[in-house]
Amino acid sequence: MSGVVVQNMSFKAGQTLTITGVVVPDSTDFAFNIGSSPEELALHMNPRFNIHGDNNTVVCNSYQGGSWCQEHRPDGFPFNYGEEFKLWITFTHDEFKIILPDNSEIHFPNRPGAEKYTYMHFEGGVRIQGIEIK
Repeated sequence: MSGVVVQNMSFKAGQTLTITGVVVPDSTDFAFNIGSSPEELALHMNPRFNIHGDNNTVVCNSYQGGSWCQEHRPDGFPFNYGEEFKLWITFTHDEFKIILPDNSEIHFPNRPGAEKYTYMHFEGGVRIQGIEIK
């Protein structure tokens, strides 16, 4: 597994995770995952510039029990090559709320329903500059 992995952290319901990064020039996509392990991902967010037949599309999903669940493809694509971005993620027992760089929101179900996650993974054409939980 390549990218940046953060393990044994504590991201609890009601807290806000702030991610700051820069999209690498010519990136096809990048992704970040939040869950309890690489095999159990509550949130997989994958901004796709040009890959898998998608252009300027954000794809959200979960990975549970060895299978991907149903994709969620919200409108909008507020990411640009070489530009810094910030994402703010909070979650409850029912959903993740992701505030994107243009202040639009994605509401994605917290399918496992956990109150705490301990695993994060960042991969693809992105340089992560900061991760903060408050």
